[in-house]
Amino acid sequence: MPVISKFYGIVIRMLVIRPFVAHFHAIYGNCELIVGVAPLRVIQGDAPSRVRAMVLEWAAQHQGELLEAWNRLSAAQSPLPIAPLR
Repeated sequence: MPVISKFYGIVIRMLVIRPFVAHFHAIYGNCELIVGVAPLRVIQGDAPSRVRAMVLEWAAQHQGELLEAWNRLSAAQSPLPIAPLR
């Protein structure tokens, strides 16, 4: 699962699974969130509220880039890195 961004100990990865909507995985320690891209929402998982808020803030800032990464992976291309949350 390619890493597309890292910030504040959070690793963002994306893996295309055909029947599922565009989504990414946010991993922080032993916690993992699966976040849908359009609409932007937590689909599954649990993480501290601050981590969840940072992931959703980052995703809102980069929603177009996340969709592009999903499209690239769907076409068997490597996703481009996405800037971290600052």
